[in-house]
Amino acid sequence: MLALVACRSEAAEVPAEATADADGVVTWAASADRMGDGVAGRSYRLVVHTSVGGTGVRVRLSNAFGDRPLTLDSVYAGIQRQGAELRPGSNRRLAFDGAPTVTVPAGGTVWSDPLPGRLPAATNLVVSLHSPDAGGPASGHWMALQSSYATQGDHTAEESGAAWTIPTGSWFYLDAVSVRAPAGTGAVAVLGDSITDGWQSTADLNRRWPDHLARRLQRTDTAVKGVANEGIAGNKVLTDGPGQSALNRLERDVLTQPGVRTVFVFQGVNDIKAHTGVTADDLIDGYREIAERAHAAGKCVVGATIGPFKGWSEWGPAAEAVRQEVNAAIRAGGVFDAVTDFDRVLRSPYDPARMSPALDGGDHIHPNDKGMQAMADAVDLTSLDCDTAR
Repeated sequence: MLALVACRSEAAEVPAEATADADGVVTWAASADRMGDGVAGRSYRLVVHTSVGGTGVRVRLSNAFGDRPLTLDSVYAGIQRQGAELRPGSNRRLAFDGAPTVTVPAGGTVWSDPLPGRLPAATNLVVSLHSPDAGGPASGHWMALQSSYATQGDHTAEESGAAWTIPTGSWFYLDAVSVRAPAGTGAVAVLGDSITDGWQSTADLNRRWPDHLARRLQRTDTAVKGVANEGIAGNKVLTDGPGQSALNRLERDVLTQPGVRTVFVFQGVNDIKAHTGVTADDLIDGYREIAERAHAAGKCVVGATIGPFKGWSEWGPAAEAVRQEVNAAIRAGGVFDAVTDFDRVLRSPYDPARMSPALDGGDHIHPNDKGMQAMADAVDLTSLDCDTAR
């Protein structure tokens, strides 16, 4: 057993015929980007907060931006007690096609074998991994807003936190976790930028708006329970920058995630705020391409209006005009299957180009914790479970 929650066997917890497809449902994700160079002999103890619960925990390791194969010779999963310390008896070694060691090819990702045992919803899962030969560009997620830990040498099997003396605010080489959930259970993947990534929300408390959305879904009688946060700070729809563009990372970050039923698109402000010459038509064309590719993969697509950002240094009348034109097109329909109007939720009643002061994280573009909650509360949960038959 995984000792996350003891059970006689996976079959005893959730009969095979009553589970979702064999690949499971994504319960946590974070988009990979190019990090600094990897360090040979380094171990990472990565803390992630899950959404949907289930059996058969699997993790996806990423070498998407590596320029050479990456060997991981020890990978464990356990439950956080506090800091880098694990709950006694919870740490279990992961295998890959039955082997304890895996080599992830340059540019590739690899899923582990499933672990027996049940992982409850909303759990701080801890994935510990060690690479003897890491080098060249590492793949990971820079802005985790979650305290994780590193050390030199292989301490992955240890449940004690004593050796893990190097704090890190990033996730390395890990970009998804899945579980086997009851049949019919699905997930939503949120394609976004720094607002979705959680900037200006309180670190270590899981107050990003997709976290609030996950808690709503757990409390509601809906088939969609999993939430994959695929936000990258600074990310754009149309062009690469911080992270590959939404168009270029859609397949890896969203469409290949297990159990994803709906794609939620909330991006565009980075395309227009820097006065790059991007027009409303350009952005709408990008949205349409995302929707078409998602539909071809059998997914529903929910789109959100772009929030206000007057007061941010790159705001200007020209950018505001594009934002208003884009939002009008989104509200008019025909671009997405459903719409969430984040602009209406966030804007000031006294100046619609500006964020409401009560929801403003202080920089006039990123909401605070209260704003993140308001965004999640505005999502019509029924829109996340539309009919994918086309």
